[in-house]
Amino acid sequence: MRLPYGETFIDWTYGPCREIASRVDELAAGDGAGLVEEALGAPIGAPPLRELAKGKKNAVLIISDHTRPVPSRDILPAMLREMRAENPEIEITLLVATGFHRATTEAELEKKLGKEIFSRERIVVHDCADPEKNVAIGTLPSGGPCVIDRLAAETELLVSEGFIEPHFFAGFSGGRKSVLPGISSRETVLANHCGTFIASEKARTGILEGNPIHRDMAAAARMARLQFIVNVVINEEKKTVAAFAGEPEAAHLAGCEYLRKFCGVKAVYGDIVVTTNGGAPLDQNLYQCVKSLTAAEASANPGAVLVLCAECADGVGGDGFRRSLKECESPEALYAEYCAVPADRTVPDQWQSQILARILMKHHVIVVTRPEMAETVREMKMEYAPSLASAMERARKLKKNADVTVIPNGISVIVE
Repeated sequence: MRLPYGETFIDWTYGPCREIASRVDELAAGDGAGLVEEALGAPIGAPPLRELAKGKKNAVLIISDHTRPVPSRDILPAMLREMRAENPEIEITLLVATGFHRATTEAELEKKLGKEIFSRERIVVHDCADPEKNVAIGTLPSGGPCVIDRLAAETELLVSEGFIEPHFFAGFSGGRKSVLPGISSRETVLANHCGTFIASEKARTGILEGNPIHRDMAAAARMARLQFIVNVVINEEKKTVAAFAGEPEAAHLAGCEYLRKFCGVKAVYGDIVVTTNGGAPLDQNLYQCVKSLTAAEASANPGAVLVLCAECADGVGGDGFRRSLKECESPEALYAEYCAVPADRTVPDQWQSQILARILMKHHVIVVTRPEMAETVREMKMEYAPSLASAMERARKLKKNADVTVIPNGISVIVE
């Protein structure tokens, strides 16, 4: 068994254990563009995209930003051809769904889209903080404002691309997430990621039904009149293995259920649970690694020791995230504080701190990472270890005669 760590691996040589792993690596990459063409030819719950585009003067196609490994080169050429098949004069804008992230650069867009699409199509990068570029379109079920990019709100046809993977509080990525958080305003994103929602037992990996975060996201997509999506599933090599097209909710659900067959695993509870964030680039910082810790949490006995192996080549991933854990009186106090913050006063990255605090309330966490991260790890109320060997030695002192569970890639599983 090999545990991804940065660009390398750590071999498991630390005694008997029970492994929890997804079967996504069993999915062989096919002809990605061909799979998308097939999906467009048999849309789920919607007319063909060419029929939706017929007679429209303009359309907005929401595309992913630089933070998502969406294989846009497989998806966009076929979507653009479909939209122009019976309406060659339609004006199409590619709207980059940056959500709460920084703006995607031109170099990143060209790398993602390829020179032809980058140079030929009109591309606009969403800005969640510019009030002039966003407009209110309604009120979400939670009572929060639904404010989205004006281009999307005013277009005659809104469609999107995306990919589906397990998500640690939205259930799954893809589908409605193109709208919220993808092209939503700052206040709408923050309200959706509020402390009350994050605290919900339904705001977990693989859960859609009853998930308040998903409920608001789905409502935002309906209010925005998102009419058609093309979402793909990718394997460990980030290659397209399946494609789903059609009505946003129906096509997304079909993709989620397909993925669940390969990512869904039964919990094997351990007194020591070892995991990783899948190696580079996903373990680039401690912020991102909260995701894999939620998988370890879901398969841990009460009071278990969790061991995270992550290179964290880019450090913490946010000063606010670091300070929140460093300066709090205790994880319990921080968690209670964030649960009490009103939705309209949510602060950036609060959700990540709240989830980590929830884990630290119940478990001792040891982080195997670079020596440069040692002080930061300790400041954030976790324990540093320079190697997996030393982490396991320490964990076994804390938990004698322990059952050990290993999750080689914590972000690729839905622990049930």
